This record gives sequence, C-alpha cells and structure tokens, in this order.
Amino acid sequence: MAEDKYQVLAKEIYDHIGGPDNVQKVIHCMTRVRITLKDDSKADTEGLKKVPGVLGVANEDTYQVIVGPGVVNKVAADMVAQVGVGLGEPFPTAAGGAMASAATDYQSGKAAVEAKAAEVHAAHKAAQKQTWWRAALKHISGIFIPLIPAFVGAGLISGIAGILSNLMTVGTLGGGWAQFILVLKVINGGLFTYLNIYVGINAAKEFGATEGLGGIMGGLVLLPGVVAGTAATTITNIFTGQALTAGSGGIIGVLFSVWILSYVEKFFHKHIPDSVDIIFTPFLTLLIMGVFTIFLVMPAAGWLSNSLVGGINWILNVGGAFSGFILGLVFLPMVMLGLHQILTPIHLSMIAKLHNTPLLPILAMAGGGQVGAAIALWIRCRKNKQLTNMIKGALPVGILGVGEPLIYGVSLPLGRPFITACIGGGIGGAVIGGIGNIGAITIGPSGIALIPLIYQNRWFGYVLGLLAAYVGGFIATYFFGVPKSAMVAKDEMGNLLTADGVVADASVAADEPVEAPVVAGASQFVATAAGQLKHLDQVNDSVFSTKMVGDGYAIDPTMETIVAPVTGTIANIQDTKHAFMMTTETGLEVMVHMGLDTVEMKGAPFTIEMKEGQHVTAGQQVAMMDLAAVKAAGHDTTIITVVTNMDHVDNIQDFQDGKVDVGDKVAMITSK
Repeated sequence: MAEDKYQVLAKEIYDHIGGPDNVQKVIHCMTRVRITLKDDSKADTEGLKKVPGVLGVANEDTYQVIVGPGVVNKVAADMVAQVGVGLGEPFPTAAGGAMASAATDYQSGKAAVEAKAAEVHAAHKAAQKQTWWRAALKHISGIFIPLIPAFVGAGLISGIAGILSNLMTVGTLGGGWAQFILVLKVINGGLFTYLNIYVGINAAKEFGATEGLGGIMGGLVLLPGVVAGTAATTITNIFTGQALTAGSGGIIGVLFSVWILSYVEKFFHKHIPDSVDIIFTPFLTLLIMGVFTIFLVMPAAGWLSNSLVGGINWILNVGGAFSGFILGLVFLPMVMLGLHQILTPIHLSMIAKLHNTPLLPILAMAGGGQVGAAIALWIRCRKNKQLTNMIKGALPVGILGVGEPLIYGVSLPLGRPFITACIGGGIGGAVIGGIGNIGAITIGPSGIALIPLIYQNRWFGYVLGLLAAYVGGFIATYFFGVPKSAMVAKDEMGNLLTADGVVADASVAADEPVEAPVVAGASQFVATAAGQLKHLDQVNDSVFSTKMVGDGYAIDPTMETIVAPVTGTIANIQDTKHAFMMTTETGLEVMVHMGLDTVEMKGAPFTIEMKEGQHVTAGQQVAMMDLAAVKAAGHDTTIITVVTNMDHVDNIQDFQDGKVDVGDKVAMITSK
C-alpha cells in the first residue's frame, strides 16, 4: 500500500531529527508536533525547515515542528505508530523494525564530529532546559496541550447552547428546543464539571506518579460526599473557620497536590518492601495527600486563585485601554518563548470564578496583529512568490485563530514584521480593554473562531477589537515593517528572478536599485546587512579597529542576509566562506569579513550564493550567515567591509553611526 502524505512527512521529520532512537516522546498541540529529543545536536533544523509541509521549526521547551492544524494530529499519530507507542508515551530505547534500520542508516551518514557551533548551541539549549522555569513550562505544556481539543469542542458546544438559549428567551425558538439545549449543556459539563480529574490524571503522568492517584487528587477537590449547608458533613477551613467550599483552589491546587504526591509516592516505593508495596504505597500516599490537600492546599490555593483572578480583573478595570495595549503587545513574544502555556491554569481559574476569562480576548488580539501584518506583506512583497505562497497558506488558519504558521513561517524570520504585528496586537488589546467586560467562556483558538465563545454575547466589542488589530498590524507593517530583502523577486521554489522574470544565478537587488556612481572614479557603498552601522574603531578586533587591513565600516547585523557592498566582481571566496573579496570598476579592492574569528568554524554557518568571477550589483544578495550559530560558538557577528588597497583611495565620505537597513547607502569612496 502506498504511503500517504502524512506518513511521508512523519518519516521526513524523523530523518531530520536523528531518527526514532533520538526521541523520548511525541505529543502535539493545534499546529505543532512537539518532540522531546534526547540529543538536540542531532537535529538538522535548517534541513527540516525545507521539507515540504513543514511551516517552521522552534526549539523551546520541546523541539517543535509546525505543520498546521488538521495535519498535525495525523502526522503525530503516524510518528508514534511507526514506533509502536502512543502519543505521550516514552519511546523504547531502540525502536525496532524498519524505522530502527532507517535511524541507523541516518546516523551512519552523519559526520563523526559536529561543528563547534552546533555543539555549543546544543549545550546552551540543554542548560536552558535544566532551569526550574523551563521545566515548569514543559510540565504545564504536557498537562494541558492534550486537553486543548476537548476545550475547543466542549467550548463550541457551550457557545451553541448559549445562542439557542438566547433565541428561546426572545421567542425566536419554541420550547421544544429546551431538551436539546439541555443535552448540549450536559455534553459541555462532561469536561468542565470534572476538569480537575482530567488535569490530575495528566499531571500524575507528567510528574511520574500513578495516574489514578492523580485523578483522585483532582476529584477530592470537588469534596464528594459533602452536602452544602449540612453541618454534619461540612469540612472546616482551618484558616477562616468557615465551611470549606467545593472546588476551592481549583486547577492550581490540583497541580500542586499532584506534584507533591509524586514525591510522596516515589518515597514509599523506595522504602516499602516489594511484597507489600502494591498495598501500602497507594494507601499511605492517598491518606497523607488527601489530608494535606483538603486542610492545607485547598484553602491556600483557593486564596491564591481568588487573589490572582481579582488582581487581573483589577488591572483590566483600572488600566483599561492601557492594560489591554500592553497585554496585546507582549503576547506574541510569550508565544515565541513558550511562556503562554503558564496562562492556561489562570484562564481556567478565571472561568471557574467568573464563568469567563476576560484575559483571553485581549491576548487573542496578538493573532489579529499577525493577520494584518501578513496582508501588508502580501501586498508589498507581491514579487516574492515564495513568501506570498507561504502567506496564502498560513493566512486562513491565522484568521481562524491559529497563529503559529504566520509567526514561524512569515513574520519572525523577517524580523521587523514580527514587531509591527505585536503593535497591531497591542492596538486591538487597547480596544478590548477600553470597552471592558469582554470575556471568553473557554480557552482554545482565537481569531474569528472565538466569536461564538464570547461571554453573554458581547461579541460585537470583540469583533471591533479584532478589526482594530487587523488594521493596526497592517498599517504598522505596510509603512514600517517590510524589509527590502522580502521584496526581492523570487519564484515559488525560492529561486531569485531577474527583472524579466527569469531565474537568476543569484539574488536580485532590492526593489529600488542603487544609483550609478555620480562622479567619475567614485563608488557608492551600501549596508551589507540590516543592523547597527559603526566606524571601524569600534570593532572588537585590533587588526580591523586600527585599520591595518584598510578603511571602511562595520555593521552589527540583525538579519542573516548579506549583500554586496558595492558594484563589482567577486574576485575571491575563502574556502571557509567567512570572507570574500571584490574588485570595483574603479579599481578598488574590497574585503567583506563576516564575523570575528569565524574562520575557526570552517564554513559551517555560512552560505555563499556567488561564484568567483561573477559580476554583482551593490545591494545584491551574496551570502547568508547563521547568526545564532555564530553567537552560540562564542564569536562576534560583526560584518566588516574594508578597502584593502588604500593607496588607490582618494577620499572616503564620512558617515554617521546608527541603524541601517540592508542596501541603504552608506558612503561614497573615490578612487585616485
């Protein structure tokens, strides 16, 4: 039987992450396959980004491959099926069968020694994962991500029930609908009434405890058997002296209790003899943790939860539009860093206390800013078919509230559009915060998919905020957020095109070509990359700063694309790709040096798209430099441009230090 596209994509992912033997477990959220790797250095991230169907790759709390909604669940299912485990289950030490053979072949083809940059980068990532903060985020992701489909499904059912109830109230629907509406509410209640139990089970699985015991911790928070208002069956809150309320502490209390339970259970497993372990370990663990949870965790977590919900409400009510702007502005960076998962328990606590979360509609505006930014890029960068095709594929799901394809496939790689999209999110958040009292009855996707989930039908205000985010992201990006490099003409495969629409040998210059020299013997020099322009005496290298090699300028880059500083011919390319020489038509010999001491990296972070003897125009793309890899290896990323035959130079026009975009005019150098 022929493999379908999901199986092929699953195998491609394995081929680029070191095979199944390099995987601990696989789960997925709405757009990402989340993979826990044993060794990050075995992952070929750049190669994986080029695989058809992969929208982007992120390495945060886990190694995340963005493939989009609807695809992610099928690809993840195929990945675990090929190994013979379930989603979230640990992979065997050596995955058997054909996949194990493929993994062996893959590893045998790898170089024996990784580049120093990759090793340092992997060590850095591993060190990050050891911190308590990243560990906490990883656990929260593992607990709540499997529940997201349930949140979305049950939430939409609740939204439909609410709409039908309103239609009955105004008389549009007859009383015969009451039974059906009740059924919808029962279905929704199947999740939210017993949510603590599901969270307890997932938390136990994540913390390495017995899942059934975790479920009991979640269940006892509901105080089963306690009848409200009956003194004989009331449990006293030891801090207030009042009756303990069922559900007090909620999700936060369950998470804390199950975390402690995991240590208690492991302690008993270690110290109780094997012959009676199955009897006494669960008994003692439940007894101790049950009492601990009821008398200490529930009151304390209840106070914390109430304070947290009250505090957020106070900020939103007092800060209004300003608070909304700040929250909408910072949410995309939180998503990029994986910090947004920490908000899930807060949303659920607010829903439990207020029957809605006013925080979610504001944060959802970040996705609206992304949509506006993407539309602006689509218009301004219409010659770049590769980029516009990516936008066309990611924009529909972005409008529906799934923003990762736009983040990792469009705005974040380009840099500035990510910032302007954040501004759009802030504008939408300001509108929501200014209107006030707009909440969501559940968590899930944002965008227009959140409209049916807006509390008490206050969807009109939410739509206004969403439109404001679209417009804000569009305007900010259209006028301030489009890099020149994104406007370069490319075909669907990423090949650069000439003005006639023919595939070029290398990159074409930006939309606005650099003017020819204005005087005889003069050459116009441009910025080799976007970043901070500075004089050579500020370079952290004595050879360049003292102008031993020659005079020129330097740039601390913020983008990986490197262009020709001047019109001329590529005279020489170093074997290690860290530098190249050019000769201008006026006889200047120009060296472009990418990074300091990067010769030690033996070409690993560099891609040269030109050949020796090839004629290039100022502003035309010549090379790429992996800034992250250079920094991870401990090297400076400064790009130096110097004229080496200074005896041929008559005058160098001075310039001002400051920010420049790639291809911006920097200086005029006149030859003798």
